[in-house]
Amino acid sequence: MLKSLMIARATEELEEELLEKEVEKAKYLEEKAPPLQSSSMSLEELRRLCEELNATIDTVDEERYDIEAKVLHNTREIKDLNIKVLDLRGKFKKPNLRRVRVSADAILSSLLGSKHKVSLDLRANLKSVKKEDTEKEKTAEVSNWRKNVEAMAGMEGRKKMFDAAKAQNQ
Repeated sequence: MLKSLMIARATEELEEELLEKEVEKAKYLEEKAPPLQSSSMSLEELRRLCEELNATIDTVDEERYDIEAKVLHNTREIKDLNIKVLDLRGKFKKPNLRRVRVSADAILSSLLGSKHKVSLDLRANLKSVKKEDTEKEKTAEVSNWRKNVEAMAGMEGRKKMFDAAKAQNQ
């Protein structure tokens, strides 16, 4: 109830302000630009009036341009001074950060949101390998390599390599 009364009061005040601004604008225009009665003027008087109006328009435009230039200059100065103030304050001290232990699931849920539920179980996708099998394969490879070296040793091994190269070329 109180909130609605405050809103109603604010709208009334806003309307009053708008009416006051319109009245002030009308008064200012009456003072600065009185209504023209050109019906009783001769051609020469109309020319003089137009020249006077053009002169006043020129002076108003010059004043407006000067004011805009001053405003731009002042805003630039304000920005420069703000930058200088920040520079004079020096660098900000960075606070010491605390280590927080968060699981990978919690990080993913915070990044992706609550819509996506992703579990990060890296071990689930791995292939299971028995240690005994790998050791047997290693010994088998070692023994095969030694046999190959012994078979290729001497002139017989070189002859075999030479014959194998000829067979591939043909």
